[in-house]
Amino acid sequence: MACPSLYRAARSSSLKFTTMKLRDRVIFSVASFLVVLTIFLVLDIETMLTGSRSFLVNYKVKNVQPSRGRHTFIQRHLQKTTNGSRENGSYGFGPKYPSGYLNNIESAGEGEKLKAKPISSSNGIDYDNPPDGAPQPQLRSTHTSSTTPTPPPDPFNDLIAVVLKIENVNLRAKQQYQHWNPNLGELLGLELRDDSSLWDRFHLQIARDWLYPPQDRDATVDLLLQHTVSQPIVKITQKEGGTQLKLIIEFADGGHALFKPMRFSREQQTLKNHFYFTDYERHNAEIAAFHLDRLLGFRRSVPVVGRTLNMTKELYALATGDLLKTFFISPDNNLCFHGKCSYYCDTSHAICGNPDLLEGSFAVFLPGKEAAPRKVWRHPWRRSYHKRRKAQWQVDEAYCDLVRDVHPYSEGRRLLDVVDMCVLDFLMGNMDRHHYETFKMFGNNSAPIHLDHGRGFGKPFHDELSILAPLYQCCVIRHSTLKTLLGYQLHSNTPNSLSNSLNRSLSADPLTPVLWQPHLDAVDRRLALVLQAVRLCVEKADDPSTVVVDDFH
Repeated sequence: MACPSLYRAARSSSLKFTTMKLRDRVIFSVASFLVVLTIFLVLDIETMLTGSRSFLVNYKVKNVQPSRGRHTFIQRHLQKTTNGSRENGSYGFGPKYPSGYLNNIESAGEGEKLKAKPISSSNGIDYDNPPDGAPQPQLRSTHTSSTTPTPPPDPFNDLIAVVLKIENVNLRAKQQYQHWNPNLGELLGLELRDDSSLWDRFHLQIARDWLYPPQDRDATVDLLLQHTVSQPIVKITQKEGGTQLKLIIEFADGGHALFKPMRFSREQQTLKNHFYFTDYERHNAEIAAFHLDRLLGFRRSVPVVGRTLNMTKELYALATGDLLKTFFISPDNNLCFHGKCSYYCDTSHAICGNPDLLEGSFAVFLPGKEAAPRKVWRHPWRRSYHKRRKAQWQVDEAYCDLVRDVHPYSEGRRLLDVVDMCVLDFLMGNMDRHHYETFKMFGNNSAPIHLDHGRGFGKPFHDELSILAPLYQCCVIRHSTLKTLLGYQLHSNTPNSLSNSLNRSLSADPLTPVLWQPHLDAVDRRLALVLQAVRLCVEKADDPSTVVVDDFH
């Protein structure tokens, strides 16, 4: 009886051993298969990604359908752009775009100042007679070195040819065209007298196309800014609404201005973790935006000037109510106040003098809304102002088609004006364009007013390409705007470059130097990016005149 039992036990042990051995083989085989499959998939995905990158770089935009062209443009300009510093990075525009626009930033090391450009008093733009030694287009090198001189900037001769061709075609039509550009004085039936104040002269000369006429025709704005610096202040009140502190200043002669105080030095950049809607407002950005707007020929920005106040005599002595309660002496014996607002109006973010001297920007008031009512428009490319949610234009490639179907962008000049605004905002890095205003008296076919630029000039080493969305999504720009931009680009690295012209204009302000040098360098760099965006639009268009529009403004 013992033998069968022993036989069964031995057989059971053999079966268990065979079963375990078979299980190990199956597990090993499955694991080996999974490893091989993983390696195959990784190699396949890498091959697809490499081929995709090669396609995006080499495929010509002009052979792509409109929707594909917009998608390619967004990938080139937005998705393939890093959010970090622009000092040492490239922009990924492909071989047509030279790296010469980086040569304005010459950093000698951490903590050292960047080199300033020479300033000259001349300022001329001549397409037919470019400056001596004007640079020619250069192919971009794949490897750059700090010791290798960068190639000269691209003069965009192809765009100059388009501008001149459109200008010649429309020359006769322009001569016969009667442009209607009335001012407020004409519509209100009011005439300027010899004893009219500078405030009245400025208000009554506001026209449909601009807030003030070209500088060579009238000096009212410059005289008014000088007047604003010297006028005694008789009353201050805190402006209601808004996210940060602003004061309404009333002068002895009855004029008014909006005061934005200095919060920190010119060199302080936007904090990396700050959203555009929580960033500090800069008084010098308001001043620089006015001068930049005038240099671009828009003249739609409210005149702004810098002024240094004695806080004890001109603010604390005139403050009342809740504003007065926010004044205090800091541990460093400086006079400070913080007012009341949505952001940065507390003791830890107080505005302090040195010890009681304080810089600020003074924006001249527009006419009262009773005499010249204004209409507020929601900007079509407004950001979501949400920490996680994106706006529709950021996810919809065909968003401009929707905008073109809506009044007033479906006809007239308004879409071109919005593109002008985006060019101005991009040059100064302003992402905070959520609304704009127009004067009702001029109708809907009037120029918008460029207001509120305090969040510009915050990131000198970063170019926020999404600000240009109206330009590259709609692929349209005003002829006169492009001509002005090309004129400054043609004079790059000369005293008549945009950065040097801006610096020269800002030198007349009492708070000069208004901008930190890297911000001036960024203006030239961003100018080339705007022109490259226009170039891509022209390349994919059947007719360049659909991109560069001459509306006789």
